[in-house]
Parts: sequence; C-alpha cells; structure tokens
Amino acid sequence: MDPEHDDGVYAGKAGPDAALDRGWLLGHFKEPGDLRHSDAVEIKWGVHRPGDRRARWAEDEERTALLVLISGRFRLDFPRRSVTLTEQGDYVVWGKGVDHSWEAEEESVVLTVRWPSIPGYRADASPPASAQ
Repeated sequence: MDPEHDDGVYAGKAGPDAALDRGWLLGHFKEPGDLRHSDAVEIKWGVHRPGDRRARWAEDEERTALLVLISGRFRLDFPRRSVTLTEQGDYVVWGKGVDHSWEAEEESVVLTVRWPSIPGYRADASPPASAQ
C-alpha cells in the first residue's frame, strides 16, 4: 500500500483519480488492499461532453443504482420513460433488472453509485455525437 495512505485514510481528487479508471473511484476493480476496493458498492465520477451517450443499452442489470447531477443537463432513458436531470442535486434511482441508457445533453458531471459491486460487467459510452 502507498505509505501516504497506510493510515486507513485516502484523500484524493475526483477528477484526476477518476481519469485513471474510466471514472470509477471505488469498487471491486480497485486492487485488493486499496482503501477504494469494495465488493459492496461502486462510485463513479462521470465527466461528459455534450452528446456523450451510452453505446448500447445496459440490459439485465444486476445492481441498484443512484445517479446524481453535479452540473449540466443529463438524460437517462428507461424502457417506459426518460428522466432529464437539469438542476444540481437532481437524481434518479433504478433497481435491478431495469434496462437503461443515457446521454449528456450539455457538458455534465454526474456521480453514480451502484451496489453491489459485481465483477465482469462493462458497457462503454460511445464517442461524442460530433465524432460519429
């Protein structure tokens, strides 16, 4: 373990730390022994340009999730409706088995919490709309 963090405390910056691991700050994908390793929960700091969107729908989800808007305008699409987060602190929660997709309608920062942390699942965002 890094001597700077061997006291049981990790202090970091969401932006730089998230950039090292596809946005994820905490979860099963961190090395065992890292204070940010968890099988119980995953936390992501997502920074998205306008037009960034999920490449494909997340299907057969096995986790519950919470997404909180920090800044921008961010839309989540679900099978029966869409939810657009427009004000700081707007959030949405969805449960196991709820398919979903998303798109950043403006430059956006979102915080995502998922539980439990399950290895092996990954759905990437597509390139921004301007690059397609």
